[in-house]
Amino acid sequence: MRFVWLIALLCNVAVADAPNPQRQQELLNMLKHDCGSCHGLPPKGGLGPSLMPEALAGKSDELLLDAIQKGRAGTAMPPWQPFLNVEETAWLIRQLRQGFGQ
Repeated sequence: MRFVWLIALLCNVAVADAPNPQRQQELLNMLKHDCGSCHGLPPKGGLGPSLMPEALAGKSDELLLDAIQKGRAGTAMPPWQPFLNVEETAWLIRQLRQGFGQ
């Protein structure tokens, strides 16, 4: 019974981390138009690398979160921290890993 309680608690935390539906649409629009302008549509790469699930498979969430939040010096990748909080960035990473834009 304790195991079931733990799973329910973890599911509630995962749902709580998701932005509200309106913000989700804003984030998906940002992903498509802003990120897509460099990473391509679908995001198979362009000026920036591919964001397809198979390209992200070997990269940790922490690495991706850092790249999105802080940008990458010496590249065209800007920091998105002024526009995205950590929870929104993590939500976008989950969308990319699930194949957004395919």
